[in-house]
Amino acid sequence: MTPQRLQVALAERSYEILVGDGLLAGAGKLLLPHLPSRRAVIISDETVAPLYAAALRASLEAEDIRCDVLSVAAGEGTKSFAGLENVCEQLLALAPDRRTTLIALGGGVVGDLVGFAASILLRGVPFIQVPTTLLAQVDSSVGGKTAINSRSGKNLIGSFYQPQLVLADLRTLTSLSPRHLRAGYGEILKYGLMMDATFYGWCLEHANALLAGDVEVLQQAVLACCRMKAQIVAADEREAGSRALLNLGHTFGHALEAELGYSDALLHGEAVAIGMVMACRLSSRMGLLDAAIEPQLVAHLKQVGLPTSPLDISHTWDADRIAAHFVRDKKAENGMLTFVLLKSVGTACVVKQVDEAVAHATVASFLKG
Repeated sequence: MTPQRLQVALAERSYEILVGDGLLAGAGKLLLPHLPSRRAVIISDETVAPLYAAALRASLEAEDIRCDVLSVAAGEGTKSFAGLENVCEQLLALAPDRRTTLIALGGGVVGDLVGFAASILLRGVPFIQVPTTLLAQVDSSVGGKTAINSRSGKNLIGSFYQPQLVLADLRTLTSLSPRHLRAGYGEILKYGLMMDATFYGWCLEHANALLAGDVEVLQQAVLACCRMKAQIVAADEREAGSRALLNLGHTFGHALEAELGYSDALLHGEAVAIGMVMACRLSSRMGLLDAAIEPQLVAHLKQVGLPTSPLDISHTWDADRIAAHFVRDKKAENGMLTFVLLKSVGTACVVKQVDEAVAHATVASFLKG
């Protein structure tokens, strides 16, 4: 399979996305042109590091790149002040300079954490994304959003900081569990639902092949999502307008994740899947969307094994507690609720000053069973 290249056009911050099968074996040659010096540090987690860190390090050292490897705990809990302090102190113990490149090897947690650390370490060092999960390859590794979580909510502390390169090796997806593949598919489906009805139809047709690990289908999906995200990021890098559309389903989904303490009880892509269904219902209640879209989406999500309601997750849910997170959402302005909603399949919109009572009633409707 020939590696494919996409460009994220951001003037002096522009970079490439490489998507292919088996790229880690030759990563040293691919990364070298993007390194300001022959020194790098790979940061991975305790799950991914044993699988891929040695191969990546060997490929870098074959190009005379001095390379250290650090590992952090796996899981969303690592995206915290404590996790950030831990990785920064480990990095500083290696005496890096401002030309030392950090390489984030792992899923969205590692990518977000390492990207944020790179943005503040020595007031900014270069970093490269090597995403190893489907969700990270199609979404979180692209666009320069870096962050940690806090008690108040998800991704509320962070920075916009673009990588030098994104290297997506599809072969790393073979080590994912079916559940994590499905979670990645939740984000893929989001792209079609929010901005491309044709791609949404493609997803419905190819979901089974994708989840079975068909590498050509996976490459098509990753490229399509990265192309759409690159287009949006190039037009609105810091989310002043259209980039907010990428958050379809996220206001609801983040609230559910926060209520579960960012645990593995609900993966991010699963939260997005539920959030998209909830966004459909709110869109319909506000007269924006044909009510028939929600059951169609639910049927497809159930067919591929994704949750469609908070009640699909074992937890004692409370509508008041879920709704309380909405006012702390990053899109909220002056205490007024903002949601990304749908007008039709392939057409999302940002709606400000959403009535709190309507949003609360939408949540409550899902908890009735």
